[in-house]
Amino acid sequence: MKQKKVPMRTCVVTKEKYPKKELIRVVRDNLGNVSVDLTGKQNGRGAYLKKDLEVIALARKTKALEKYLEVLVPEEVYEQLENIIGK
Repeated sequence: MKQKKVPMRTCVVTKEKYPKKELIRVVRDNLGNVSVDLTGKQNGRGAYLKKDLEVIALARKTKALEKYLEVLVPEEVYEQLENIIGK
């Protein structure tokens, strides 16, 4: 039986490749709104982050998400990411 291909994505902070299910997607829509995409299918420019509190803190410090999404990322998005990972 043929094995199914696992989609790989790159974390914008660590630059490491992981299976898509191990990452969280943050999306900027065409109006410039930034949100956390738990489905992985929302329209817009997406950036992936590893599900790790240290990576989220580093993304906040280095503004990696803001550089990649080309828009100011609200503090609420970082808090939402921390809440999702903290569970």
